[in-house]
Amino acid sequence: MSALLYIIIGVALAALVAWFIRHQQKLRLRAHLMQEAIRNRDFTFRMPTNGMFFGERAMQEALNQLGDTVRQQINQSEVESWERLTRVLTHEIMNATAPISSITQSLLTRDNVKGTELEDGIRAIHSTSQHLNTFVDAYRKLSQWQQPTVEAVRLSPIIADIRQLNASLTWHCSVADDIAVSADRHMLLQILLNLVKNAAEAKARNICIEAMPSPDHAATIILLVSNDGQPIPAEAQKSIFVPFFTTKRTGNGIGLSLSRKMMLQQGGNLTLSDQPRPGYHTTFSLEFAEA
Repeated sequence: MSALLYIIIGVALAALVAWFIRHQQKLRLRAHLMQEAIRNRDFTFRMPTNGMFFGERAMQEALNQLGDTVRQQINQSEVESWERLTRVLTHEIMNATAPISSITQSLLTRDNVKGTELEDGIRAIHSTSQHLNTFVDAYRKLSQWQQPTVEAVRLSPIIADIRQLNASLTWHCSVADDIAVSADRHMLLQILLNLVKNAAEAKARNICIEAMPSPDHAATIILLVSNDGQPIPAEAQKSIFVPFFTTKRTGNGIGLSLSRKMMLQQGGNLTLSDQPRPGYHTTFSLEFAEA
């Protein structure tokens, strides 16, 4: 009987050691995957916490939260860097274009220029300077946005207004009437209008808007805005929030960068989802504090 007991204890200890080794190997693999994600500047990693001891679970949850915090701080730093750059460029471009526009406009009114071969060239120069002035105005819009007035905002009425303004699109919405977020109402409306406008320009016919509590963060609401328009090329996805970057022939490329800036000003975030919602080509994720 004692021999059998020793055998059972031995088998149990061997199984426990095998489980412990396997558990440690999983933890090491988990650490390696997070290290690789950080090395590749991918802070969206989220590791599951099932099958972990309470201390390990608390550590993993903290690391998951840290990844989101780092990502938001990087987005904020990028926005601030672009703001500093836009202020410098605005000053320099205005110094260059103002005299060009003034001189060429004066030359176009002279009798010895009208009807001559010089007129077309001077008009082209004047037109280019005007285009640069428009470019500067876009910079100013990006760098001089007003401060938000954050309050409790119900999502349903805003989405209803946007649907009414874009009645030609087919809408699929899943937003409970009682869901409210901490946001600036006017900024939120502008952000959603920008996303819908971009979708329409990408030939989208269907828009899907879903709101839900964040599965990872308490008191956080996730708003997903999806469309079935032309997908964003993979090589362009990391640049879409850069001011004046655009994949379209027309447009100034400030819509998404301005939208992200407004979201950050409200204490939220705007990102492009790695995996679009099934049936759609593009999904943007907006994160808000729950009101």
